[in-house]
Amino acid sequence: MTKKSPFALSHARTRTAAEAPPHRLLSTLEDVQALDAPAAAVAKPVNKLFGGRAGEELRGRSLGHPLHPIAVTLPIGAWACSSLLDLVPGNETASRRLVGIGLLAAPAAAVLGAADYHELDERQRRVGFCHLVLNLVATVIFAASYRRRRRGAAGGKVLGVLGLLVLGAGGALGGHLSYAQGAGVFRWEPPPVGMDGR
Repeated sequence: MTKKSPFALSHARTRTAAEAPPHRLLSTLEDVQALDAPAAAVAKPVNKLFGGRAGEELRGRSLGHPLHPIAVTLPIGAWACSSLLDLVPGNETASRRLVGIGLLAAPAAAVLGAADYHELDERQRRVGFCHLVLNLVATVIFAASYRRRRRGAAGGKVLGVLGLLVLGAGGALGGHLSYAQGAGVFRWEPPPVGMDGR
C-alpha cells in the first residue's frame, strides 16, 4: 500500500477535446493497466530498499522537496552540452568527456528517482515505470555513444542525438508525473489553505 500525498493529483481525468495531443498521450499512460505488473515488480525491491528513514532522506525530507529533479540536471546538462559541442569541429575530446560525466552522474539520479518511486500510487507508477524505462534506454544509448567516441568509431554523435531524443521523451513523462499528477507535491508539509480542496 503506498502512502498518499495530502495533495494527491493523480485522480482519473476526463479527457477533453481542448487537451493538446502530447498532453492527451501522456495522460493516456495513466490508464494503461498492462503496466501494473512490471510497475509492481519494480516497486517490490524499491519498497524494501527505500522504506525507512534513509529512504525519506533520499526523497528530500530535510530539504522539503524531492532531490531527484536536482540530480537529473547534471547528466541532462552534460549530454546536451556534448551534442552542442559536436556541432563545432575540434571538440571531440571535450564532447566525449561530457558524455562520460553524464554517465557517471546518472546512477545518483536513478537512485533518487527510485526513492521517489516508493511513494507513487498506482496511476503514478504507470507513468513512473515508463519514465524509468526511457531513461534507462537513453543511458544505454549514451554508453554506446561514449564507447564509439573513445574508439574513434563513426556514429558516436548520431547516438548522442538519439540519446537526447529518448531522454527528452523520458523527461516529458517525468514532468507529467510531477506537474500533472502531483507526485512529491506537499510530501513533507501540508498544502496551503484551500489548495487541498477543503
